Amino acid sequence: MTSIRFILFSFCLCTAIFRANAQDEKNRLEILHADELLGAKGFDRLLHEVVMEHQNSLIYCDSAHFYGQENLAKLFGNVRIEDQDDPITVTSLYAEYDGDSQMARLRNNVVLVNEGTTLYTDYLDYDRGSGVANYFNSGMVKDSTNTLTSEKGVYETQIKKITFTEEVTLVNPDYTMKSNFLFYDTETKIAETEKLTNILSKDGTKLNAQRGSFYDTENKIFRFYDGDVESENSIIYGEILYYEENAQYYEARGNVSIYNKERNVEVFGEEGKYWEADQYSKVYGKALTQKYFEADTLFMIADTLITQDGEQPEEKFMLAYPNMRMLKSDLAGRADSMAYLYADSTIYLYSDPVLWNNKSQITADSINFIIANEEIDKALLIDNAFAITKDTVNNFNQIKGRKMTGYFLKGEMDKLDVEGNGESLYFALENDTTFKGLNQLLCGRIIMQFQEGGVSKISHSIKPEASFIPPHLIEEEQKQLKGFTWREDERPDRTLVDSWRMPAVRNKNRYSFFDEPDESLPLPDDDEIQKLIDN
Repeated sequence: MTSIRFILFSFCLCTAIFRANAQDEKNRLEILHADELLGAKGFDRLLHEVVMEHQNSLIYCDSAHFYGQENLAKLFGNVRIEDQDDPITVTSLYAEYDGDSQMARLRNNVVLVNEGTTLYTDYLDYDRGSGVANYFNSGMVKDSTNTLTSEKGVYETQIKKITFTEEVTLVNPDYTMKSNFLFYDTETKIAETEKLTNILSKDGTKLNAQRGSFYDTENKIFRFYDGDVESENSIIYGEILYYEENAQYYEARGNVSIYNKERNVEVFGEEGKYWEADQYSKVYGKALTQKYFEADTLFMIADTLITQDGEQPEEKFMLAYPNMRMLKSDLAGRADSMAYLYADSTIYLYSDPVLWNNKSQITADSINFIIANEEIDKALLIDNAFAITKDTVNNFNQIKGRKMTGYFLKGEMDKLDVEGNGESLYFALENDTTFKGLNQLLCGRIIMQFQEGGVSKISHSIKPEASFIPPHLIEEEQKQLKGFTWREDERPDRTLVDSWRMPAVRNKNRYSFFDEPDESLPLPDDDEIQKLIDN
């Protein structure tokens, strides 16, 4: 029994040694050809048209030092390593190849070609076992779409992914991208970056991301995180910013800002869409627009804001709905919806509109008013028009009618012209403090003139019916016309605006790699690369 066990043990031991030796032989570098073979201390010198083989790879060079004991070769001149089972070819002027680790360390004019992707550098460590090529001290990758350079890079050939780090630049005919960390898929031509990323288009458009980006270079689709796009006419910002160049379409989410340089208008919101070719934008969620004048700013708030630009004034408009509120230094207003037509500088308010101007309030079924020289010039109140002015002792002067036109001078109410079913109540004061009595007027047409925010004169025509009631005879119900409502508590102010407004990206100090001097690698032309490969 003991002898049988010994025989079995010896057989297994011999089998293991045979397998180890077979595996060892498989990993050995083999010399296939050299014009001369010279012995030297510790290595063999192979001269002229050297060909070696290792597993599924052929190795070519002008001369080599072969260290048989270490299973290592140092290769000199026109080095080329070709994998027979995959399309990868690597060339250089010098290399060291370790048969045990399958590591090739290539130096000087290194070129790695993998199907349509070419990598070149002066320093490359290529692990044939894992298919990972690691370059350092600068390198470059070119394919049919892009050229990428960086100080360091790792090319995982089996999964067709390259990781570029430090001073990364991607260049194609349309864009130049810069970052410090970029992942590139050589099959899909998609680039993804981390942290600060800047892109400059051939037409001068700047695309920036503070927290990384996604760039489909073939389909020209971008996604930026904490990103902005600045073109000749606009600046667009969002915490997530999507841009599809072929459709000329932008989509932004989170603290959205769209600034139109030409019209000096900025729109904020939680989500926005912009069709560049149509110059059409739509912003949702706490939407706020700011129209910047030389000495003032017009604010407009609504759930949804739509703006349309164009070459001609009649093509331009702005819509705000629902629950629109607006504010200017001398003007405030609210309505369910608003339309602003640039052709005639007219703002149209619909569904329970209200306007406040200093101490005056006007309401109607619909209100249209014209902005001229950065101030309200004229207001047209249609159906159920009602104007209220608060005097110095808190009386409410009132005027109502079917149609009313308000005229403004330097931003303040100057005259009200009432047509049709006119009614007015005017509290007469002496020296702006002493109440003298109440004037009541019914008339087909009433004109009320103002001075320093108060009523200075009332004129009337078309069958007037007037009465004067002294203070001691005034009943409480006589102090208000039918339909009177003082809505001062609904008047929007800067507190509301500030609670909705997001920081303007155009005023932020946003660092860009393009502000630095360009010290990127000079790009070799295609003939130079092909020459390196052929050699």
